[in-house]
Amino acid sequence: MAQTQQVNGMNKSKPCCAARRAAEAAAGSTAIFRSAETSIEGMVSIPAGDFLMGSDDSDALPTDGEGPVRQVYVTDFLIDITAVTNQQFANFVDATGYQTDAERYGWSFVFDKLLQEERSSDNFDVAADTPWWCVVPGAYWANPEGTTSSIAERMDHPVVHVSWNDALAYCQWAGKRLPKEAEWEKAARGGLIQNKYPWGNDLMPDGEHRCNIWQGEFPHFNTMEDGYLGTAPANAYEPNGYGLYNCAGNVWEWCADWFNTSATARVIKGGSFLCHHSYCNRYRVAARSANTPDSSASNMGFRCVANML
Repeated sequence: MAQTQQVNGMNKSKPCCAARRAAEAAAGSTAIFRSAETSIEGMVSIPAGDFLMGSDDSDALPTDGEGPVRQVYVTDFLIDITAVTNQQFANFVDATGYQTDAERYGWSFVFDKLLQEERSSDNFDVAADTPWWCVVPGAYWANPEGTTSSIAERMDHPVVHVSWNDALAYCQWAGKRLPKEAEWEKAARGGLIQNKYPWGNDLMPDGEHRCNIWQGEFPHFNTMEDGYLGTAPANAYEPNGYGLYNCAGNVWEWCADWFNTSATARVIKGGSFLCHHSYCNRYRVAARSANTPDSSASNMGFRCVANML
């Protein structure tokens, strides 16, 4: 199993339970397409007003910039009730011929447990310090585990292997935009005040799974008690108080903001199916992480927002 430091000139390292390319952007990755008329179908309105953003709880991660808790005012906006699905992204590609960053590079990061046994991690370069992330040639949104895989049975799942650049291009075509971090967090809270999760403070109320995260020993064994090894349908589980699905777990969601003043990585929110309290306790609403704008992986997706019509 090779643990090389470069693939097509890109450094391999990890932020949390995601994998990243280096900060360089792929050539041509910011192409702008004709905008479609913004539609409110599949979106809900989030009212204007103040909310308490961030967390000072004992499980908050100060190095991520979660705290201090602060009062933030957000104007009203529309937000997708689910992450963008494979079907929706396919419609975009059919209409525009868009090529994602993963296609341009010729590879993307795939979580090793999603690979068939004959395509184990022993056959791939892996990310430094996180050997469960395999560099798989031919992996991209339509072939998420490589050239022999398909999304035919996952059209209602969130699209993955999309970079921030790809998400932005989709938003521009759809007449929408990526959410600001404050918008995303306010919407994900569902009207609750300073609760850990979109539904409250108990991870499993009445013993019920409310999100798609890792159960078992990460990264070796997933009991799949929540029903999924990889992604779940975009509308799985119960929605939050605003009617939004999967604001915790399933896939990381890109936001518009830079993560910090270094301006090398963009904010991602919500955690993913790989998050586990022992390694990546970032499926809490206030949690945040970052990735470089051209990075793509098995657990990277997005949802859109729009200004009120």
